[in-house]
Amino acid sequence: MHEWMVDNGFTPHIVVDARNERVQVPKEHVKDGKIVLNVSHSATRALALGNDAVSFETRFGGVPRRLEIPVDAVLGIYARETGQGMIFGDDDSPSGPGAPTPDPNSPKPAGPTRGAARKPKLTVIK
Repeated sequence: MHEWMVDNGFTPHIVVDARNERVQVPKEHVKDGKIVLNVSHSATRALALGNDAVSFETRFGGVPRRLEIPVDAVLGIYARETGQGMIFGDDDSPSGPGAPTPDPNSPKPAGPTRGAARKPKLTVIK
């Protein structure tokens, strides 16, 4: 998905469940237990999209940071320009308000459903 977005000139963003204890992201940028990260090549350094984890270096407010995100904490990926992307989920997914719904036939929000003003609308791409 990331490669397709980059190849088509889109800016990939991932939605991460920051409540996962193995997630290493700046906690001051977490909202409602989630964080949205720009994972484009121009926003990251040493980007590694592995089977077990996503890791890269980036800057927050000019301060360099190394981020480590286990794959099971990635809730979705979407293109900033279109809002289209994919929500990931399974039977072990968190439930409740703001949790992703694994129904592949309906568009999904990229983040929490309460109080967010600029959230993109996701459409499943097959």
